[in-house]
Amino acid sequence: MTLSRRRFLTLSAAFACSPSLARAHNWQGTAFGADVTLTIRGPRAQSAAALSEARGLLREIEALFSLYDPQSSLVALNQNGQLQDPDARFLALMDAADTAHTRTKGLFDPTVQPLWAALAQGRDTTQARAALGWDRVQYDARHITLDDGQALTFNGIAQGYATDMVTQALSARGLDDVLVNIGEYRSLGGPWKLGISDPVHGQLGTRTLHAGAIATSSPAATPLGRSGHILHRDADPKWSTVTVEATSATIADSLSTAMVLADRDQIAEIAASPDIARVTLVDFVGNLTTL
Repeated sequence: MTLSRRRFLTLSAAFACSPSLARAHNWQGTAFGADVTLTIRGPRAQSAAALSEARGLLREIEALFSLYDPQSSLVALNQNGQLQDPDARFLALMDAADTAHTRTKGLFDPTVQPLWAALAQGRDTTQARAALGWDRVQYDARHITLDDGQALTFNGIAQGYATDMVTQALSARGLDDVLVNIGEYRSLGGPWKLGISDPVHGQLGTRTLHAGAIATSSPAATPLGRSGHILHRDADPKWSTVTVEATSATIADSLSTAMVLADRDQIAEIAASPDIARVTLVDFVGNLTTL
């Protein structure tokens, strides 16, 4: 990960220099336009086979949800306005997005893709804003249908979902000391030490994962318009960086994205859920708050 990307959760220097890392088996690559790292502590032969399987699974997931792949299911949905007989994993992510939308009272909204495109291209945003609204997306097991002018982005949840899928695949192989980084982190075993950084204020602290997930969102990481790339029809970012520690990377990813737009009271309400362990907020002057 680099400080030019949306997420600023990085392996800390203390972890990178640890003796245990030298005995780990690693793979580095890219997916969803971001850096990917898979790290396994375990027997070499078992780890090599597991990493090969994980890379294959990651390619499958990217082929479903990537906006960078012109052949992906998501691109087909956005171009055609509908998707027939969607993959079960696509439906699972739709359900997860719907849950995040409900939990955040609409702050998490994958229909912002037309607004992102208009801002990126310097076009008037009136038509794009009129197309927003997750409640206008219809889907069931047989088909997904977008309303006129709509397009989806899963950039605030797909990386977390991919992180969970790969972690579960490695666990199914009997591995129990794993760190998966696909833009978000999820661990088995541990401890795994991570650093939390803000795009303006630099590294502000560390977190240690034993078995769980963590995701960080920072709107200023990717300049877009006046408020950065985390968009909503009615809300602007209220935090420079939000980090969420949760039971799954899907939850941590989607909620950290939405919480950037939420006030502290709403964040505290969401954070009270048992599937969230901790939320770390960084305001625009660098003050850090932990809930």
